[in-house]
Amino acid sequence: MDFSLSEEQTAIRDMAREFAAAELAPHADEWDRRKHFPVDTLRAAAALGMGGIYVREDVGGSGLTRLDAALIFEALATACPSTAAYISIHNMAAWMVDAFGNDEQRQRWLPGLCSMELLASYALTEPGAGSDAAALRARAVRDGDHYVLNGQKQFISGGGETDVYVAMVRTGADGPKGISTLVIPGDTPGVSFGANEVKMGWNTQPTRAVIFEGARVPVENRLGQEGDGFRIAMAGLDGGRLNISACSLGGAQAALDKAVGYMGERSAFGRHLKEFQALQFRVADMAIELEAARTFLWRAASALDAKTPDATKLCAMAKRYVTDIGFDVANQALQLHGGYGYLSEYGIEKIVRDLRVHQILEGTNEIMRLIVAREIFGR
Repeated sequence: MDFSLSEEQTAIRDMAREFAAAELAPHADEWDRRKHFPVDTLRAAAALGMGGIYVREDVGGSGLTRLDAALIFEALATACPSTAAYISIHNMAAWMVDAFGNDEQRQRWLPGLCSMELLASYALTEPGAGSDAAALRARAVRDGDHYVLNGQKQFISGGGETDVYVAMVRTGADGPKGISTLVIPGDTPGVSFGANEVKMGWNTQPTRAVIFEGARVPVENRLGQEGDGFRIAMAGLDGGRLNISACSLGGAQAALDKAVGYMGERSAFGRHLKEFQALQFRVADMAIELEAARTFLWRAASALDAKTPDATKLCAMAKRYVTDIGFDVANQALQLHGGYGYLSEYGIEKIVRDLRVHQILEGTNEIMRLIVAREIFGR
């Protein structure tokens, strides 16, 4: 196995790094304070191919791999994990249309999604169905050539400001086999939104409830067949877990880099912090953990690209490991700054706030352990 990047992969990573440094980093703190959703900047990223990273090229996608995507999201997250994470969610939704839509659906939705003229949200979670996704209750009842939707989705990234909602709804009996996937335009009559949630982090993207009250959605907006929705949702989450892991990795690497720079400037007891062996060892462990996490992430991404039988398990493993390591390293980087780490001007506290939710979304890390355990015990 070759762990080195190809010339093309290096160029992709460097392009994303340069974009992040020029277009995200100078504004990230202000966006966080203002709770600003930087749509123009998202579209600038899409102009470089980041709106449909692993969407096929015939509809405007970049046709790249999951490993390429991991490189991109890590690079973007070094500047703003929150904005990088929204781009990852948009890409997950776009891929679901590409992978499971028919030719007409792909041509109708994907050119706009790849350019990010249309922004997408992924709508699975409900007030009473988070980790137990198969228990969702939002219902779509067939009425001729439409479905009539009633119910609510919760914690929807981009909610209220995006154009398209790839939503899992119940069209049949209880359980996973009764779920279908609909592409729902945000301006559909009967679709409304809750208040923008006040959150610990991820403030550069809105989070709202999405409410369906007699919303009529054409049957032609369904991806796949009735009953395919849970399988589609889980397939999307395999890649989403890799993406959010990459965002954790990028944020944590930025935090570590900031800590190393600070330790070369700050003195205590007559010496720079970087001269204390105990702190040197601590930083060495942080760097080792990040490199191990990066290697694991690339392994899982390669498995998903190759569609190996253990890809879902490896994606769950990577998500649990990388997001836990990412938050821990960022938190330690804050500690190494002492009291200054608690101040926004040093750029660490925002990273810590943004990375914390990565251990919860795309399936909590407890659910990742459950997925792995089921694989191990064969059930």
